[in-house]
Amino acid sequence: MRIGIDIDGVLTDIEQWQLDYGSKVMFEKYNKEIVDGNAYDFTEVFNINENLDSYFWRDYLFDYAVNEPARKFADQITKKLKEDGNEIYIITARFLTEREDEEGNKMRDIVINWLKKYNICYDKLIFSPENKLDICIENNIDIMIEDYTKNINTISQKMPVICFDARHNKECVGDNIIRCYSWYDIYAKIKKFKSI
Repeated sequence: MRIGIDIDGVLTDIEQWQLDYGSKVMFEKYNKEIVDGNAYDFTEVFNINENLDSYFWRDYLFDYAVNEPARKFADQITKKLKEDGNEIYIITARFLTEREDEEGNKMRDIVINWLKKYNICYDKLIFSPENKLDICIENNIDIMIEDYTKNINTISQKMPVICFDARHNKECVGDNIIRCYSWYDIYAKIKKFKSI
């Protein structure tokens, strides 16, 4: 089976990182607080404009990309999935990776080194646009592990999606959507899915 895996929100907990670092920076620098802790987009979380959003990510994106650890047991489960004969495709729309400039190259290198540092097993790494459905179809992905609501809803129209539980994706439900809460939960659901 070919398994697609997102990075931000699946291999990492960007949701909590955004709330932790965002609330510190927004409060200390701009006297702003969290307005909607269930929102996905940083502008909605803090009710800020695009300029302030850009300033935040310009200053903190690389720190996040280098230093945010992998979720617990992501390394063990990707290894188990490989040992079980699955192919793993890391499919990420990480900020800047679509750019063909120095910052894009830097971020792609960070991603590669981060995956190695945290022992995440994979067969192929794909830097994709935000809408991942076409990438999944082109690579014959059998099941995608994703947290972003738009991708979950779009991809699940064509193939099963494991929805990594987050505050912002609670409304994602459907026949092709399998909600999971941890990496071992993902493993159990994939084993069950393969046996059907």
